[in-house]
Amino acid sequence: MEQLSNPDIYLQWLEQAIAWISANVLLVPILIQIAACLLATIPAFLLRGRLASLLARLQDWKPLLPYAGFRRFALVLPSLAFPLIFVMAIWLLDAIAIQAGYRHNIIRLVASLLNAWIVIRLAAAIVNDPVWSRTIATVAWTLAALNIVGWLEPSIAILDGHAIEFGEFRISIYGIIKAVLSLAVLLWVASFASRLFEQRIRKVHHLTPSVQVLMAKLLKLVLLSIAVLFALSTMGVDLTALAVFGGAVGVGIGFGLQRIFANLISGVILLLDRSIKPGDVIAIGDTFGWIQSLGARYTAVRTRDGTEFLIPNEDLITNQVENWSHSDVKLRLKVPVGISYNCDPHLAIKLCNEAAAKCPRVQENPGPNTLMRGFGDNSVDLEIRFWINDPQNGRGNVISEVLLNVWDAFIEHNIEIPFPQRDLHLRSSDEPIRVEMTHAKSPGRND
Repeated sequence: MEQLSNPDIYLQWLEQAIAWISANVLLVPILIQIAACLLATIPAFLLRGRLASLLARLQDWKPLLPYAGFRRFALVLPSLAFPLIFVMAIWLLDAIAIQAGYRHNIIRLVASLLNAWIVIRLAAAIVNDPVWSRTIATVAWTLAALNIVGWLEPSIAILDGHAIEFGEFRISIYGIIKAVLSLAVLLWVASFASRLFEQRIRKVHHLTPSVQVLMAKLLKLVLLSIAVLFALSTMGVDLTALAVFGGAVGVGIGFGLQRIFANLISGVILLLDRSIKPGDVIAIGDTFGWIQSLGARYTAVRTRDGTEFLIPNEDLITNQVENWSHSDVKLRLKVPVGISYNCDPHLAIKLCNEAAAKCPRVQENPGPNTLMRGFGDNSVDLEIRFWINDPQNGRGNVISEVLLNVWDAFIEHNIEIPFPQRDLHLRSSDEPIRVEMTHAKSPGRND
């Protein structure tokens, strides 16, 4: 550390760098090759637009449309128009230099770097995520470039020389970089493999949706855990030391992560007992909707309004939940209707049954049934009962359709729907009641 704080060290490094550049770069044959490479960028810059437009047409080529991998290649190709023209110009210069007997080591080096970038960028196109794709391409090209110029092993030696030791455990910059790269690659491989297994699991139709989700979650957890363990092993971490770490994590769970792990365990229980599954119609508290997904910590419920509620799994275990499609998708709805005392209730019951039967979603067996529920203060109270077998499509819309049919039938047969009625009683007194009548003043009148 004392050497790094000494300014003479930096001056010495600067002098060495200047001397190396003077001895290896500032030479006439080298400068001519550098100038030739710079000139090769001019046609690449002028022609890149036309080549990009030609390569973009491959995206609409019908033979490639069914293949997702080829489509991703076609999407990447237009962005490689400049390096493609550039590398062709460089290889042309290399051929000319060989025929003329000139030195071409710098030209060949630039061509090799461009070839490596094009190949790596196309290979990284198999990764669907653009961020991951560009990250993998950049890291791979950096390693390839260091290897091409012969700096890979010296760079590794320099990075590995800067380390911190804790007893027998040694952490170097190279070890950290290697662990991070290994973890990133292994995590991507684990995620990719888990998606493939999840697609295969979803095609097994004899498994219930909840079991499919449980198997996919457990498989993903196992693959990610294996990836982390392999990444730690690349750093030289003794995996037996994880027992102590596991004990510390257990203490942390006991004190501060109770609710989080309660939701995790509740999610596993929900998947195992199959009380709810994706697609079920549930009501919990004031929330009514369809289960979109079962997560490790929460369950996503989407309402008819398009709002998505993330309900903790623990609430679904400890609270009362209405599941409209747990064991049977059939659901009976009750719609109250009132008629006037002057109307025939037998005819009204018949009209209500016919009105409900007109709705396509109302089941024919058992069919609609209307009952008289009582004699109310203002009307004869009826109740239409009918069954549906698709509660996931909503109940408000089918109730509205039934009531509209009832309205049309009542209007056609002169069945009256009464207004609320109230009787007003005036208590007698010794004083006479005085009534005053006033006229509203018309606009424009002054009297």
